[in-house]
Amino acid sequence: MEAADFPPDPSISLREAAESDLPAIVEIYNAAIPSRTSNADLRLVTVESRRDWYHAHSAERRPLWVAERDGKVVAWVGLSDFLPRYAYHITAEASVYVDPSLQGQGVGPWMMQRLIDECPSLGVENIISLVFAHNKPSLKVHERLGFQRWGLLPGVTKLDDARGDVVVLGRKIGA
Repeated sequence: MEAADFPPDPSISLREAAESDLPAIVEIYNAAIPSRTSNADLRLVTVESRRDWYHAHSAERRPLWVAERDGKVVAWVGLSDFLPRYAYHITAEASVYVDPSLQGQGVGPWMMQRLIDECPSLGVENIISLVFAHNKPSLKVHERLGFQRWGLLPGVTKLDDARGDVVVLGRKIGA
């Protein structure tokens, strides 16, 4: 069996996100903002501002899952449309965020692998991840998961006073 079949911690389970999970999803996302390593938001987001984003997900096409431990959401992973025009429907952008207390323990890679494994049934042939070039841990995890560098967007971010590059990572499903 693949490692994706087993959570890194047996007390962690994966399930489809419910709208009632939005406060926990937002809390985990917001916890990443101050580090300036994993998302491009500079201000905290609100549950209300993420409601349309939540509703853009669907179990059949663009899932959003949460990892739970002892009834508490501790991480989330999801696919979003890469670009809105129909020809891109075979390509999706992946995002994964883990509660700071569990980072580095294999939860993120486990969730990403589960998502990758589900892609054929979703009609997804390519997964894209946009990762800050200075986020070395995320770049290494993606590499271990079979992602390749498909491009570089030089100087496209300004986090506080620092300009940054974004690495475009991609993986062909079934390759």
